[in-house]
Amino acid sequence: MHRFACLFAGVSALFAQNLTMSATAYEDRVLAAWYGQIAGALMGFEFEHKAAAVAPVERIPARFQTIPVDDDWYYEMVAVRGFEEYGVEMTAEQLGEQWKRNNAGSWGSSEQARLLLARGIKAPDTGHPRYNRLWFTIGPQFSADVYGMTAPAMPNLAAAIARRYGHVNGYAEGVDGAVFVAGMISLAFSENDSRRIVRGAARLIHPSSPYRQCLDLVIAMAERGAPPEEVANALEDRWRVEYPATNNAVANGGLVALSVWFGGGDFLRTVNLAFAASDFSDADCNAANAGAVVGAMRGMKGIPSGLVKRLGDRIQGGTMGGVELTPPVDESVTDLARRTARIGRQFIVAHGGKATADSLELKVQSPETQPAELFQLGDLMQWWNPEWRLLRAGVGGAGGGMRGLRGNTYLDGDVLATYPRDEVRGVVLTREAALGPKPRLIVEVGADGGRAWALDVHRDNDQALSTIVEAKGPGREWRTVEVDLSAAAGKRVTLRLIQRVLLGPERAPGNAYWRNLRLE
Repeated sequence: MHRFACLFAGVSALFAQNLTMSATAYEDRVLAAWYGQIAGALMGFEFEHKAAAVAPVERIPARFQTIPVDDDWYYEMVAVRGFEEYGVEMTAEQLGEQWKRNNAGSWGSSEQARLLLARGIKAPDTGHPRYNRLWFTIGPQFSADVYGMTAPAMPNLAAAIARRYGHVNGYAEGVDGAVFVAGMISLAFSENDSRRIVRGAARLIHPSSPYRQCLDLVIAMAERGAPPEEVANALEDRWRVEYPATNNAVANGGLVALSVWFGGGDFLRTVNLAFAASDFSDADCNAANAGAVVGAMRGMKGIPSGLVKRLGDRIQGGTMGGVELTPPVDESVTDLARRTARIGRQFIVAHGGKATADSLELKVQSPETQPAELFQLGDLMQWWNPEWRLLRAGVGGAGGGMRGLRGNTYLDGDVLATYPRDEVRGVVLTREAALGPKPRLIVEVGADGGRAWALDVHRDNDQALSTIVEAKGPGREWRTVEVDLSAAAGKRVTLRLIQRVLLGPERAPGNAYWRNLRLE
């Protein structure tokens, strides 16, 4: 089998119809998708992780005299360079190498990917929960617009591309966001109804995914006639409990879907829905994704000319979030769109379409559901200590989005970090074990500077230990805990190690850190 076919095996070969489009129209819509995401993000920066807008926003803030480098489009620019370097058969590992060359990765899961690449970990492992503590956040979602641009009217191809390359900086529901966004933009080349675009792109994601379940909530409420603010409140109430980080993929993806659905293909209405949808969301990224969909739908005539003129035709900058970009960026948006369209033409031809100098014949795909890609935090134990089970842990939000969110559950080498999904019930590490003649449990536990948590050890129904683990200094502090289990020597027992974080106002709650957990 040809290598390209292997890379994208499973992409649908079933086409509903052919669509003919002039080469000029395609480039126009690609250009509009670039401008749509740039304008949407710049207009939304003042609402990022802050209170939502309550009045219409129609202008780009005056402080932006040129288009700065931002992660909403920089990682897509890096992907374009990757395609130009490696061709449309590029692997995730090769895109990771392109990230290394360009020093991509300034915040959130993308920063984690950059740090992991520097340690010698290769993509797609750089996005996997085994290594990337923020795998569930929005990085792949706002990096995926370009994959829809390069697969016009081919949402299954767009979804396959987005899944593959989204693994550079995310996994599972984090990458489901990339699939959804790429699918919407792909569909926008063949659909004029924003509601059909949302429905079709949602079908690309497996129903068992939390991301799909959030989209289903949005669609069901909207179809019943609920107004945008009611839909936004409902999805945030349901999904922010699970994903409290302001840059989580699931709830923000629902807000993108809401914006496109109710925006009806009007740019200003669409991005303003993203700005107003929710307090403390990733409003700029959401508006960027939704604005790109409008651009792909309507072309440059759909982006207000005043915004385009105000933006100019140049992206410039040498750093992003304090990270020095290699090389510094100084690129024309128009030229970037031409290069993107050139890559798109290669994908079109490789997947049964035709491309001449003047026109394109696209093979229009009907969206098909991808296999499920799921991850539970308890799955981390297969790499840390498979004899134990991890229960009731939460993804938290430390290190992503709005600062100050407590806790996160992740692996860092031989260290397991935990924070409870439910602060009342706490986190549990548990196992059944047959104890020897002189049994004891040993574990090293740590806390961050100024933080504390309680460790309770239970042997069957008896509490064998309760102790406070805290760090009074500025850095992380460790201690070794030993628990005598000789009262149950020779018996088979259930052991539970419970992390509690509600310790009263005198102690600030924080992550638990665990290593070298063993029975002797």
